[in-house]
Amino acid sequence: MTANLENNATGAQRTAELSRRQLMESPSPQNMAVDSTAEPKIFHISSLIRITLMALYGALTLPLPFLAEVTQASVSPAWLSAGLVIGAVILWGALSERVILDETGIKVTYPAWAKLIWRRGWSLPWAEVKSLKPRSTGQGGLVYYFLTEAGDQAYLLPMRVAGFGALVREVQTKTDIDTTDVKPLAQPWMYMILLGFTLLLLLIDSWVLAMVFSGQLPVT
Repeated sequence: MTANLENNATGAQRTAELSRRQLMESPSPQNMAVDSTAEPKIFHISSLIRITLMALYGALTLPLPFLAEVTQASVSPAWLSAGLVIGAVILWGALSERVILDETGIKVTYPAWAKLIWRRGWSLPWAEVKSLKPRSTGQGGLVYYFLTEAGDQAYLLPMRVAGFGALVREVQTKTDIDTTDVKPLAQPWMYMILLGFTLLLLLIDSWVLAMVFSGQLPVT
């Protein structure tokens, strides 16, 4: 009889100890509230796109001030250089776009300095999103616009960000809109081909300028 009582007491003690450990290991309501708040997801313009477009801008414009000098053009090389620098800054600002997704909505924003000279971005709560509407471009591609419940404005879905697939999956999760058929506007291999031709153009620019300044290629 005494042994049974001792066994029952030991079992009850073990059960109480197990319950106490489970209670200590389980998250508190405060911790659960913190865990349920997801960190915002940030998407940047693809590095391949930024490098390609900046290199193409340089290949098309860098020779101009030098050619203006050797040909004694009416436009001052200094003013031309200043204009090209301003154009490069504006282009870099446009390529500094960031897409931020959180539990409340989607936001497209730019660095503070870019907002002063270029764009201010936009934000759209998930609750106001009605649908995602495709529109064809002049080149035959497709872009997509968020339509709101009020129907007073459309917002262009950013399509040149790195991790575009993850972005549209997040949009589908937050809005219940089917994004299975939403594809990037241009595939990475297209920009790789463009980058290859851009590097070739830079080599040609370098060769032409070297020939001009060495006097082997007269300019009239």
